[in-house]
Formats: sequence, structure tokens, C-alpha cells
Amino acid sequence: MSNDTPPAVVKAADLLAEAARTGAPCPPVRQLFEDGGDLQTAYAVQQLNVRRGLDAGRRIVGRKIGLTSAAVQRQLGVDQPDFGALFADMAVPDGGEVAVGRLLQPKVEAEVALVLGQDLPHRECTVVDVLRAVDFALPALEIVDSRIADWDISLVDTVADNASCGLYVLGATPVPLTAIDLRAVTMTMTRGGETVSEGNGAACLGSPLNAAVWLARALAERGDPLRAGDLVLTGALGPMVPAAPGDVFDARIPGLGSVQVGFAMTTATSTEGERR
Repeated sequence: MSNDTPPAVVKAADLLAEAARTGAPCPPVRQLFEDGGDLQTAYAVQQLNVRRGLDAGRRIVGRKIGLTSAAVQRQLGVDQPDFGALFADMAVPDGGEVAVGRLLQPKVEAEVALVLGQDLPHRECTVVDVLRAVDFALPALEIVDSRIADWDISLVDTVADNASCGLYVLGATPVPLTAIDLRAVTMTMTRGGETVSEGNGAACLGSPLNAAVWLARALAERGDPLRAGDLVLTGALGPMVPAAPGDVFDARIPGLGSVQVGFAMTTATSTEGERR
């Protein structure tokens, strides 16, 4: 790390990394900063732990956009989107199972994933740029997680905590954007066959494409633009739902398909590996 990294940023990054390593959530990191901190400070914490992950041999495969749904914003008491890094080792196969103890406080939300075929380097990125750049879309489940105890988070906390990234699951059939209107898609997510979350594309900043434009601009502004091959999780289409051992979640988005994930009852039945 840089010698001029503020000590409070290092302390916050250390607390979050230790919580992930031990499985013991930490207090809100906003408490470490004067007046609760700001977004610049929060992203500095995030970037420090992302850089540590890269140094440890992890591979970034894209980005997630968080807090795009008004329902999720109300749940967490925040009023704007954020973003975090997606690593290859966060992927869970469609229909796969998450090990007991791999995450601390998991919750599940359904969304649209986009895979890019072209770079998006412009600070003034438009919907047309995104439409040209996207290779295909997929249905996705994001399993969000917080290293902060009891999900007691502000925007600063969740940004610092890599936008509360946990794991993600992608559907298996790619769909070109010419075949679907992402603003009009509907989503139904069930847990054990019971509907627990519903939503639509318009709930995601008006459209998942708008969310992708927001992300492309934010990353280009930071000099780290989206590139061809990147995966983008565009944000929740409906409220997120807590997950417990034994739960099985299935999300269906007509026109995109379905995606499923389960949570193991015991460590012995799990094949997904240990928590990062």
C-alpha cells in the first residue's frame, strides 16, 4: 500500500478483511472517520482490499452495481447507487450450493447481468454506447453479504465493504439485447417454492441499461473503465431476502430465463469451498 494511505483507511480495510477471514462481523467502519466519512474515503478503503485481493492472486471479472432499487435503498436507508469489484472466485454455478459459513449474513436478490463485448471508456457514456458494447444478458442472483454486524450500514460502510459483495450466480443461456426490452422485464424470486420477491426492470434506475450507463461513467471518471469481457451485475429488480441453511432460491425473468442457488444444511454437504 502507499505510504500516504491515511491510517483510518488502513484500519477500516483491516477490520473488514479480518471479519471476512474469521466470520465475525465488525462494527461499522464509519465510526473510524470524522463525521462518518465520505464516498472518496469509502472507495479508498474498498480499493485497498481489492488491491490486496489482486496481490493474493484473485482475478477481477467485472463489477456490481448496488442500491439501484428504491426498495433496497429503503431497506438500507441510503439514497444513491454504489459499485464493487467482482472476483472470479465469487462465482457459484447455476443450481449450485453455498457452503455453511462461507458468508456471514447472506441475502439474495435477483437481477440482470450484462457481459460486454466492447470497452466503455467514455466519461459521457450513453445508452447507445452500452447497447453497442453489450454482447449478451443473463439472469443472475447476487448473494450480498455484509462484514458489518447486523447490517448496520451507511453508504460509507457498504462502499468500503466492496458494495456488500458476497457471491453471484449466473443463468446459462445468453440473450442478445435485440431480443429483450430490459426496462419491461418482470422478475419473480421464490424460496422453497414460495414467492419472496418480485420486481421489474424499471425498478433498477428506470432500466438496467441506465444502471450500466451510471457505472460506465463512474468508472471512466476514476480512470478504470469497463472493458470487453467484463461482467456487470446491474442491480436488484426487487427486495433482497435473507438466506438460511437449507434455503433454495429460484429467480425467473421471462425472456431471460431462470437461475437457482441453494444453501447447504451442513458443512459436510457443501462443495463450494471455504469463505474468502
